[in-house]
Amino acid sequence: MIVEIGHFALILAFAVACLQTGSVAWSMWSGDDEPRGIAAPAALAQCALLALSFWALIWCYVVSDFSVQNVFANSHADKPLIYKISGAWGNHEGSMLLWVLILAIFGAAVAAFGNNLPARLKSNVLAVQGSIGIAFLAFIIVTSNPFTRIWPAPFEGQGLNPILQDPALAIHPPLLYTGYVGFSMAFSFAIAALMEGHIGAAWARWVRPWTLAAWMFLTVGIAMGSWWAYYELGWGGWWFWDPVENASFMPWLAGTALLHSAVVMEKRDALKVWTILLAIVTFALSLMGTFLVRSGVLTSVHAFAVDPARGVFILAILGIFTGGGLALFAWRAPQLRQGALFAPVSREGSLVFNNLLLMTICAAVLIGTLYPLALESITGDKISVGPPYFNSVFVPLTLILLITLPFGPLLPWKRGNLREAARRLSVAGAFAVTAGIVALILKPGSSMLAALGIGVGVWLIMGALSETAFRVKAFAAPWPEVLRRLSGLPRSSIGGMIAHLGVGVAVLGITATSAWRVEHIQAMKPGDRIAFAGYEVLFEKVAAQQGPNYQETFGDFELSRGGKPIVELAPSKRQYTAPPTGTSEAAIHASWAGDFYLVMGDAAKDGSSVAVRMYFNPLVRLIWIGAVIMFIGGGVSLSDRRLRIGAPARRRAPAEPVAGQA
Repeated sequence: MIVEIGHFALILAFAVACLQTGSVAWSMWSGDDEPRGIAAPAALAQCALLALSFWALIWCYVVSDFSVQNVFANSHADKPLIYKISGAWGNHEGSMLLWVLILAIFGAAVAAFGNNLPARLKSNVLAVQGSIGIAFLAFIIVTSNPFTRIWPAPFEGQGLNPILQDPALAIHPPLLYTGYVGFSMAFSFAIAALMEGHIGAAWARWVRPWTLAAWMFLTVGIAMGSWWAYYELGWGGWWFWDPVENASFMPWLAGTALLHSAVVMEKRDALKVWTILLAIVTFALSLMGTFLVRSGVLTSVHAFAVDPARGVFILAILGIFTGGGLALFAWRAPQLRQGALFAPVSREGSLVFNNLLLMTICAAVLIGTLYPLALESITGDKISVGPPYFNSVFVPLTLILLITLPFGPLLPWKRGNLREAARRLSVAGAFAVTAGIVALILKPGSSMLAALGIGVGVWLIMGALSETAFRVKAFAAPWPEVLRRLSGLPRSSIGGMIAHLGVGVAVLGITATSAWRVEHIQAMKPGDRIAFAGYEVLFEKVAAQQGPNYQETFGDFELSRGGKPIVELAPSKRQYTAPPTGTSEAAIHASWAGDFYLVMGDAAKDGSSVAVRMYFNPLVRLIWIGAVIMFIGGGVSLSDRRLRIGAPARRRAPAEPVAGQA
């Protein structure tokens, strides 16, 4: 019965989405504004129905209802509860249901909390959001129904891919989808504004909170996926320029550009055309990521290997919304007033430069991701575009972006003085140069690029702090006044400073682990001891144990330094029963200096020794700490009252007193 309730709720949600969009379409065609009032209640109802449907699917997984094809194919009775629950979105059908649920949650949030939006804009936004829901709900119902029954019901399921049975990956997809899908709000606001033909600074303030929320979740979602790949896949790295990794990175780059462009539009009523275009492109890139992982064109641990017919359906959705959005943009863009002018050296100019670099980087990643796929589809030739291409293009452009980043907040609006901004950043520059020199001294033989990377990381951190220090007159005014000024700063400014600081922290981690990572492979047998990266590693024994749904063989290793034991490490190899799959589990000792990373490989044919791979990744944790700091910075900005309320509501004029009343 629960299965049927979930299926019926899914179909009813599709009908409600049609009502949500159709009511506004009818209003526009008939000229009667009354039907527009249906959009908000419909958005709330659609969200409630999809929540019910998704709960029903999770319930089927929890009770191991193998009469449901989706549960049979992706679960097993012996799985721990957390992986039964996460199994609901660890597959194509369930993850698409989660996708449309998040889409509906964003629409319901606008319906519930968008009271300061103009009524027509609000209903138009909900109509566009509903149309996206119609497309993807139709896709699920027609091609990817998660509630399909099988009869007779099997006694046992096939199980979930073992590498997906991990706490981090239980959290990673919801975070990532919230970021992906969240950019639909920027798209809906852009299309709604183009429908009306009026876009101004107030629109930018209304769209920023939704874009910022999506950016925050996509940031932490990407970081969580990187962290999972680092410790679960046993390769010792954190990023491989996998096409699916790139599919999440490109909307992040475009979304970052959109956030900065919206700031210019809000403050100076400029860059209207560019901001609207970015809103459309950012969501288009999110849809492209959805297509890549569900079309069958990619083979990746991140991709859902589904039939190409489903990919064609999603490609059609991508074409309709991207093509329709760009066509509407082309029609309306000439009518948009460009807004205030500004000098090249100004805060607006720095943000435009920031935007151009971000989108150039995004285009380079897009070419490197799609070119091999396009070439194979046209000629049948298979080529691989990997780290050498991406690093050669990405690193120089990103260095220019990061070096110029601290100048922007220190330049005034409209017209600035580059020399004055450089003077204010002189302390940050001194710290950066010193850090680069120290890196060369402490790590003899380091490349100048590594020293430059360390210097840039420090430059970003100190530049962010310098900007705030000058705004509050630190070291130039009495501390009570400094604290008063600090408490009076807009939270959006403080949040931006924190986010930029987080970028600097991540750059330090990326540079250190890329430049100074060391690796060693050794055949070892119990009793062997070797020295590596300043540690001594003693291989004590090999043992076996039974896990909840796997058999595990692990090695006991003692890690010591200077003859003093530090920690016991136990890397292992697991053999899962459902489905029959082997995995390697890394053992990691984390310290402030870096991670000692240990992986146990295959045993020799005679069983006398085991291949052991060791890595030392300096400061690697700063990568994910930096991402968390960026997320916190976004949260602080989002708490700014100006962003939460969007724009003040118009106050009604006081009523005239009635004669005879006091």
